[in-house]
Amino acid sequence: MIVRNWMKPTPVTVTGETLLSEANRIFSETSVQGLPVVEDGRLRGLLTRTNCLRAAHHVARAQSPDEFAFFSTRLRVRDLMVRNPATVHADDTMEHVLQTGQELQVGQFPVMDKGAVVGLISANEIFAMAAHFLGAFERRSGVTLAPMKIEPGTIGRVTDLVEGSGAEVIAIYPIGNGKQPALLKKLIVRFHGQSVAGVTAALEQAGYSVIESVQDAQAIAKAA
Repeated sequence: MIVRNWMKPTPVTVTGETLLSEANRIFSETSVQGLPVVEDGRLRGLLTRTNCLRAAHHVARAQSPDEFAFFSTRLRVRDLMVRNPATVHADDTMEHVLQTGQELQVGQFPVMDKGAVVGLISANEIFAMAAHFLGAFERRSGVTLAPMKIEPGTIGRVTDLVEGSGAEVIAIYPIGNGKQPALLKKLIVRFHGQSVAGVTAALEQAGYSVIESVQDAQAIAKAA
């Protein structure tokens, strides 16, 4: 999973001289989470939606004509931007982005390629990736198995049990604790099928513990 395939390409950019009121308008009218600050083709900083809207909210609450005039005509992006922001490369992996974001507590990254800003990765793109993984657009059903030791053949056995109960396996995700390779991992199984109860029964009969299950609403309607 490469960044260039998930990033928001050709992002809206601003310069350090852009009025903060103009940046606030861009944030208000779009879903972007950050505006790379680019001058002479070089990345100079990053203005985040949170910082910009926080400043605008402060001015609105103060109800001061002087503060409003300062915000509208004098306060500029350079006054509030993050200088030397953390970046990722277009050929980095999304796993690298997630790990770096967690380590630095950063919610968005300008994406670089050959010294130029070519994209932006933010919570929007991460949510989109998670939605694809979990099948949010495919109306999948699913079960989660209690933490277990994943050995050679484990995923194959689970797949055989689920499909033997009449469902079609779409994806299986072993999930550890997120910090280091875990000896025990939950197993998330996503599938198409009319009966989560049947899948659950087959797995539990084979000795697996199902700790949660989700039935696709469309499948429920068909079965009714």
